[in-house]
Amino acid sequence: MKVTFHDVVEEEATRNYNNAVKTAETRGREEGKQKAKIESTRKMLTKGLDIADIVEFTGLSLEEVENLKQR
Repeated sequence: MKVTFHDVVEEEATRNYNNAVKTAETRGREEGKQKAKIESTRKMLTKGLDIADIVEFTGLSLEEVENLKQR
């Protein structure tokens, strides 16, 4: 079977598309995790948990937690 230029371009386009989809899925998962951390942090702040504990539990920075507290 002879491989044509079109075949090579089509294969590369498919590979690029698949990589873009994987990247988008990864970003989506990371954004979802971040949103969940923020939601949990807000609930913990509402319940009066200590900021240092919230930082430890969520993995958010002290600055991030303090910013959420001010909102």
